[in-house]
Amino acid sequence: MQIQGQQKIPASAISAAESKGWRGQFNLLRWFSLGSFFIIAAVAMGLGYVSTRFVVDESIERDSMLTAQFIQAIGDAEIRHAGITLKRTMGEMLDPRDDNAYPDVDPASRAAARIEFLDHVENLPDTLLAVVYALDRTVVWSTNPKMIGMRVQGDEELDESFEMKELVSTSYHEIDEERPEQQLLREPEFLFIENYIPMFNADKSKVIAMVEIYKEPSDLVERIQRGFRSIWLATLLGGLATYLGLFWIVRHAAMLLQSQQKQLISNETFVALGEMSSAVAHSLRNPLANIRSSAELAQEIASQSAQKNIGDIISQVDRMSRWVRELLVSLRPVNDDYETVDLMLVIDDTLSAFDPLIKRSSIDVRFTPRICPPIVSQQVLLTQILNSLFANALEAMPKGGVLSIDIETPQPGHVRMTLSDTGKGMNKQQQQMAFKPFFTTKQGGLGVGLALVKRIMERFEGSVELTSREQEGTRVCLNFKVATGGDYGAQHSAGRG
Repeated sequence: MQIQGQQKIPASAISAAESKGWRGQFNLLRWFSLGSFFIIAAVAMGLGYVSTRFVVDESIERDSMLTAQFIQAIGDAEIRHAGITLKRTMGEMLDPRDDNAYPDVDPASRAAARIEFLDHVENLPDTLLAVVYALDRTVVWSTNPKMIGMRVQGDEELDESFEMKELVSTSYHEIDEERPEQQLLREPEFLFIENYIPMFNADKSKVIAMVEIYKEPSDLVERIQRGFRSIWLATLLGGLATYLGLFWIVRHAAMLLQSQQKQLISNETFVALGEMSSAVAHSLRNPLANIRSSAELAQEIASQSAQKNIGDIISQVDRMSRWVRELLVSLRPVNDDYETVDLMLVIDDTLSAFDPLIKRSSIDVRFTPRICPPIVSQQVLLTQILNSLFANALEAMPKGGVLSIDIETPQPGHVRMTLSDTGKGMNKQQQQMAFKPFFTTKQGGLGVGLALVKRIMERFEGSVELTSREQEGTRVCLNFKVATGGDYGAQHSAGRG
């Protein structure tokens, strides 16, 4: 199948011009894909970080509070167990230097209570180091004997806990070499917690001792790690789902905008070409008619040797007149009125019109009529489509060939007509440019046939597909919408009225 048009516009030039035009435009999809990726990634990482920090802080705070309550409860229990008056607290019993400072407390009971309390502290699970500070920040007991007697100065957290009378807890991932009190008995594996637990006097008005406990809660760490994995997995999947959802929406919108922009450019081009072509066509009609009339008169009186030249003039004038008619028809606005059209009837009429040319070219037509539902189109425009396609197919087989016409219903509500020839076919570049206005592969055409076919099919909610292989032939598929309901009949009747 050949394409009608002018050979003067090469496909590469048109492709380069279009490509250059599109590159100069704002690429919505590209910028959104990059921008949204970084924004969503940043938000997801921020949410993940905040969530993990919240889990760690809340878990550590909860563990520290439970540890403090446990230590203070042990102290109260040992005071009662040792038979010491309830006016005294374990905080007042922890400094051995004050054993004689409370005459109402038996020194033996005081020592027994202190020993039992410290034994409980020493055997707390997951303990790395336990230290008891007196009011002057002197270490009076520790699970690390080397620290006993050490006086700690400049520890802000320790001072804060003494002054604010509150529990202070801090988490670490490695030992701080600048803090000499962190003389742990073993190297922690992942996360360890430092708890300062204040011990009060009887009326809780003053902190008189401080218990410091370094813990590596393995069960808590394992739970935190599981929480980390769950949070980051949920954040990753949520961010990915959000990105893909937004990307699909914007991609769909970008494709729609691009299609509408192409359609708008195409419409503007056709309008401009229509105005220009109408002016040129009307200006050419009268001169062409005069030339043909003069040539016919001259042919009657011309000599035998001049007859051929005059015949060439007439044939060229006829060809130019045909170009003018095709150009005006192709650029005329397509009417949107729907009609119910019998596809079989239009095919039969077209075959009848081309029957002389088919016989003269020795073309074998393979077509089996079948029952086909009425389609949505216009009788005149559908006839014009088939005339253009049949003409191209026959011109592609000047020495004979096979023209096949197949009708099928690929899905409910649609009819497909396939027109195949065994002509010289087209290469891939020519196929890509086949539906471009004013592009052709043959000498002497106008290049509006397939462009008009595409416009008409899309106008009536159909489509056209073209496949071709060089020296094997061309296959054109017309996909029509089946006329259903009474709307099309009403429009058809109204159009005829």
